Amino acid sequence: MYIRRTKTKTAEHGEDSFTYRIVESVREGTQVKQRTLLNLGKDFAIEPAHWPLLAARIEQLLQGSAPRQAELFHLADDVAQLLEATAERYSDLIIAKLAQPVAIATSEEDYHRVNINHIEAARARSIGSETLACHAVRQLQLDQKLTALGFNKIDSAAALGSIIGRMVSPGSELQTHDWLQTRTGLGELLDHDYGSTSLTRLYTISDKLLKHQAALEAFLAAQEQTLFDLNRSIVLYDLTNTYFEGQCAQNPKAQFGRSKEKRSDCPLVTLGLVLDGNGFPLSSQVFPGNASEPATLSLMLDGLQGKNPLAGEKPVIIMDAGIASADNIAWLSEHGYLYLVVSRERYVQDPRDQDPAILVRDTGPNTVSVFRTIDTETKETRLYCYSDQKAKKEQAIRNRFHVRLEEALDKLNAGLNKKGTLKNVAKIHERIGRLREKNSRVAQDYRIVVTADDEKNNAIRIDWQREPKSAQKDQHCGVYCLRTNIPDWSEAQLWTTYIMLTEIEATFRSLKTDLGLRPVFHHKEDRVTGHLFITLLAYHLVHTLRYQLKQQGIHLSWDSIRNFMSTQQRITLTLPTDDNKTIHLRTTTQAEARQKQIYAALSIKPDPIGKSKTIIDNKKSVVPFEIK
Repeated sequence: MYIRRTKTKTAEHGEDSFTYRIVESVREGTQVKQRTLLNLGKDFAIEPAHWPLLAARIEQLLQGSAPRQAELFHLADDVAQLLEATAERYSDLIIAKLAQPVAIATSEEDYHRVNINHIEAARARSIGSETLACHAVRQLQLDQKLTALGFNKIDSAAALGSIIGRMVSPGSELQTHDWLQTRTGLGELLDHDYGSTSLTRLYTISDKLLKHQAALEAFLAAQEQTLFDLNRSIVLYDLTNTYFEGQCAQNPKAQFGRSKEKRSDCPLVTLGLVLDGNGFPLSSQVFPGNASEPATLSLMLDGLQGKNPLAGEKPVIIMDAGIASADNIAWLSEHGYLYLVVSRERYVQDPRDQDPAILVRDTGPNTVSVFRTIDTETKETRLYCYSDQKAKKEQAIRNRFHVRLEEALDKLNAGLNKKGTLKNVAKIHERIGRLREKNSRVAQDYRIVVTADDEKNNAIRIDWQREPKSAQKDQHCGVYCLRTNIPDWSEAQLWTTYIMLTEIEATFRSLKTDLGLRPVFHHKEDRVTGHLFITLLAYHLVHTLRYQLKQQGIHLSWDSIRNFMSTQQRITLTLPTDDNKTIHLRTTTQAEARQKQIYAALSIKPDPIGKSKTIIDNKKSVVPFEIK
């Protein structure tokens, strides 16, 4: 076996072009002929001095002999590591090229005597989550849409690799590139060699996907509507932001603002997202990191044109208090939208004090009661709500801030009598101001008095007590108000519809935690937007899967599903036989109980690729095993 370089043509300027092949010599009767095992193309970059050693290592891997790698390559050396990785890849490609599929259920037995001491399992690649992802791709016909948009086979594979990589192993393009080349069996599912995919292609494919953002969003929304017969009479709108590593001077949208991950020290970008009532994305847009939430509403709703299947009808808009400004509510009314929003009212009526209050939920641990009033001037409905569960959560948060503030004041006061601690009156007031800022949720509940010495230089005592209004705030925990211009919905229907807002919160959690939306390592504006868009495309696939699983009673997060599926692997078994042959059997590990449950719920075959087998005759040449 050896590597051959062949000149293909000479350009007009005199430069020669070459192609490279792995070739073996075979004897046919009295003649010796050369047979090409693998075309390496024109971009083969290994130095000619290393070709004999590389060919020898490939032959070892094909024959199943397993000498220590150090005997051929000293792997502490970077070049040796490159040669070993190249040998493994090319031997895998030759085996795959010569492999014959093996029927899972065959009437003929296939027995071989093998040396069990030399059986090896190699090239383990994850296949479970990738199988689910490819199923969602086919259901939504995303692969067909990419082809229709002008993506060739290589670009389509790169695009799907980037999107599915964000689902299965979220990270930067560099991490995705490593995952595609060394850790996943996605290439086998898509019949594509990701070993030939460059890192540059992943960056350029992000740009190409972004150019078709509007078309892809509209297409996926329509496919999901057709697939699941969704009711899109209700849409939910909210914003989130994500932070950068670095200053991002080249991106005008990278601005400092209030970070929802408490990373206000980093520049941010804001993602606006419109979902239908079932949590499927309808439209998205990237805004500067300091964008005002209320100011984005009209832009996003204008982007819904053509994505709402209810011809002639406008959807009901659901928003939380951050976006439900007076101007936005007036804009919705003026443009004929029905809305259901969380009121910004500071103090609201407690339904428990009203008669008659209506119980809209009673699950034992949590009860929700509501009281309805109607504004006589605007005809707008106010629904005052009280939730036991929400009250306990808010009270626990308040208590935590109370304890933290009081412990800090205790420590500050105790230090006034110790040597070397802060005593200056001005500095003490400054420290108290910072404590109030850090614990702003309860800061106004306290009256804090600092007593200074006669010279007014040092503090000698710090006293504090809770204001009476603190107890009033405790009583209002769990109380909130909804505003709506929907005239004919019952209290239960209004409250149940409002609860859909939790779906958009779950979406943002999935995007950030499960799909690697944060942090962003890019600096250019288009690359940042492309990163967010690829994450949203991944979410379309994830939500398509989870929506079907929920219908089958499987309420798992994507992170849990991904963990359950991670143990299913694609592996190659190398089996040396007693007649000096080597069998390379590529197979999938058997699905376990939880994996079978997920596959069954989605009507997916647990082993979509099946087995393939290549037999290497160590005495002759490499020959494929033929199925009779």
